[in-house]
Amino acid sequence: MLGKLAVIGLSVAVLLFVVLLQTTAPATAGPLGILVVFILMYVLVLGALTFLLFGGSRVVSKFSSPLLAKKPLHPLTLRRSYYFSSVIALAPVMFLGMQSVGEVGIYDVILVVLFVVIACIYITKRTA
Repeated sequence: MLGKLAVIGLSVAVLLFVVLLQTTAPATAGPLGILVVFILMYVLVLGALTFLLFGGSRVVSKFSSPLLAKKPLHPLTLRRSYYFSSVIALAPVMFLGMQSVGEVGIYDVILVVLFVVIACIYITKRTA
């Protein structure tokens, strides 16, 4: 069910994102239009990362099994890859939002990366 929902959400987000970018300009979209762009961008990155993490973990676990015979790696479930993706997908949106109100410095990058790392550690501990 989660896989179907992710595919549908990703497809709708791509379609709406393309339509929105082709029909409006940032100056005429207003605050609601810009909010919709941020939300659609988050959904796009979320869907892409979910399937990238899910497929990538399967490939890594398959090719690492001969090397790690005593304790093989287990691939991520779709739900767990969705959890990680939901946090990681927020980083590009945060960077774009910070860039739109000012410049992004090294301090800002460190804070966002620290947020993502702490959130991923939390997800790892809570879903283990």
